[in-house]
Amino acid sequence: MADPTNHNQAGEVAPSTVDKQAPTVAEENAPSTDESVATDIPTANTPDPKAANPKANPNAAKQEKPAAAAKAAPAGEKPAAAKAAKKEKPPAVEDKPFVEFVQQDYLPALEKAIKEQGVQDLQLSFAKQKLPVAGLGSAEECWQVIGSWQNGLRQFNVYFPDEDISGKKGFSCNEGKRPSTLESFLIDERKITLDLLVFGLLQRLNGQKWLGRN
Repeated sequence: MADPTNHNQAGEVAPSTVDKQAPTVAEENAPSTDESVATDIPTANTPDPKAANPKANPNAAKQEKPAAAAKAAPAGEKPAAAKAAKKEKPPAVEDKPFVEFVQQDYLPALEKAIKEQGVQDLQLSFAKQKLPVAGLGSAEECWQVIGSWQNGLRQFNVYFPDEDISGKKGFSCNEGKRPSTLESFLIDERKITLDLLVFGLLQRLNGQKWLGRN
């Protein structure tokens, strides 16, 4: 029995698998128009999705945002930066030593307030001297704020026998005569402040009809 003749002996070439598939692949991916069309055939020039810039390359992969480096502060606890930024409250002027407070704060504030009431020739001083009137215990002298105007015809004294703005305080005044009887000054106030010392004296002088148009 004769051997069957193969394709090579008969002068024929058997169709390869590539030749059968090539037309199909070419037809599916070859553009049918003159316009450029993207295909799914891989090329050697395709950018690395991880290295490419997403704005320039649509194939670039989206990267996840890194987790926050700093953890949130525990509830009720302020950040360290906020604590550092918060300034300490400065001490009140009333906490200064007595003499320093009167000279640096009380006299300037008192002078400004009285002049704003129309007094032009005000003279203010702060001195430790004997009392012009009796009635302040056994003290012979104490710190006093002394004010006068109209060439000394109107004069007042504010007394601080305890050398403390929160301690005993007195007031007297005269109008070309002997000083009036010593009066208590701001004795019912629980807390003495600079504004209160100024306001209290203005109120007393106004009651004397010495301020404004009086």
